Amino acid sequence: MRARVRPVAALLALLMVLVGCSAGSTATVSGDEDTLAVGFTAEPENFDFTTSDGTAIPQALLYNVYENLVKVGPDGELEPLLAKSWSISADRTVYDFRLQPDARFSNGARFTAADVKFSIERVPTEWAISLKSKMDVVDRVEVIAPDHARVVLKQPSNAWLFDMASRVGAMFSRTGVSDLANNPIGTGPYTVAERRRGDSIVLRANPDYWGTQPGYRTVVLKYIADPTSLNNALLSNEIDVIAQIAAPDSVPQFEADERFRVIQGTTNGEVVLAYNNARPPLDDARVRRALTMAVDRQALLETAWAGRGELIGSMVPPTDPWYEDLSTAYPHDPSKARELLARAGVRDLSLRLRIANLPYATAAAQVVASDLAQIGVQVTIDPLDFPAVWLDEVFTKHDYDMSIVQHVEPYDIVTFGDPDFYWGYDSPRVQRLLAQADSGSLQARNDKMREAARVLAEDAAANWLFLFPNVIAAKSEVTGLVPNQVSESFDLTGIRAAR
Repeated sequence: MRARVRPVAALLALLMVLVGCSAGSTATVSGDEDTLAVGFTAEPENFDFTTSDGTAIPQALLYNVYENLVKVGPDGELEPLLAKSWSISADRTVYDFRLQPDARFSNGARFTAADVKFSIERVPTEWAISLKSKMDVVDRVEVIAPDHARVVLKQPSNAWLFDMASRVGAMFSRTGVSDLANNPIGTGPYTVAERRRGDSIVLRANPDYWGTQPGYRTVVLKYIADPTSLNNALLSNEIDVIAQIAAPDSVPQFEADERFRVIQGTTNGEVVLAYNNARPPLDDARVRRALTMAVDRQALLETAWAGRGELIGSMVPPTDPWYEDLSTAYPHDPSKARELLARAGVRDLSLRLRIANLPYATAAAQVVASDLAQIGVQVTIDPLDFPAVWLDEVFTKHDYDMSIVQHVEPYDIVTFGDPDFYWGYDSPRVQRLLAQADSGSLQARNDKMREAARVLAEDAAANWLFLFPNVIAAKSEVTGLVPNQVSESFDLTGIRAAR
């Protein structure tokens, strides 16, 4: 199979050099091992997504090493995972989960309802990232039997079960949380075998996995920040899959080569030009509207991402049930943008644009700076290493005027309801609408979420540049790749080699 053909000596050298950087066990390589290599651009800072923000960690570990009671399937619907079934009370506050009877953690401990209680209760007390607030709605967790956990909410929540499919719903071993940054212990089909910082992570199939064994015994997650080098790695057989194309101009070369196939779908990934709403003059909606109208987003999409992707006008992708097209809320109009700045009494404005040093953000920043210069706004572009430096400087310290990064978490419109989030956006109206959407009926949820999205668009709380496409390039023998990226995970569990 071509998907598994690569120079044996090179593969041995790659994996042998990883020895000594182990996050658990020391792996050995045999020539007949079934190995898949997947290329990514952003490397995890560590393995602990309970204390480190960013998406690179759950991208690698969620559903692959750690599992949840439920997971998001390729169509965006919830599917059973460690919970083989669940029921919800009539008042929508009591959830009963029946658990898989044979699931075990990679440290040998049996997975039971006591681990469900431990994992959920640990979020508000031990987690250190903003997403931990998603568990605030939980009143208590009860162990009814080893295979039966009951979760009681303080009030009905439409979002909570979906949140349980994200990183905050990951299940942890009561005896396996002493070194999460280096030694993740989950119930998933893979374990972390080795790590070489700045290069790769090796996942090894868990021989005691309770479910269906994965298609590849070994998966090498290869991290290559430079888009051209990432493409060359696929062309030269160093990797088998590019998880997400980082240089859109390169897509045609893969489409024209019969050795490969290109899969294009959608994502939850809103590429956002963030405004620091808490910092003058960006706390003035007139200024934010002016900046938004000054940017030609269609031209930006063509320049930054070869026209692939979709224009959106608020923090809602088309796969969300409350989506409506708001992409024309602020059409490109430099003249009107200059008038708005004048009405706001703003002149000689200089702004610092601190971006993640990722290809899409770098390309988009050049367009933003050029467009804003046309209305008299001087922009200084400051690329920051992602994830570590960007997360520290922008996300945590809020030290920025504007920023560009892709937000990939499902239903992340709710971040605009948190005044402490790095947007600095504080709207009691939006907070009220989001709260009503979460606690009301499903129909009321959709109506309130649409209204909240309209308010965000009206306020120009941010500039939603485009929705990132999911473009995968892979050797033709690799099957089971999912077109749509609708969860935080790059889910390896369905990938197989054609036999």
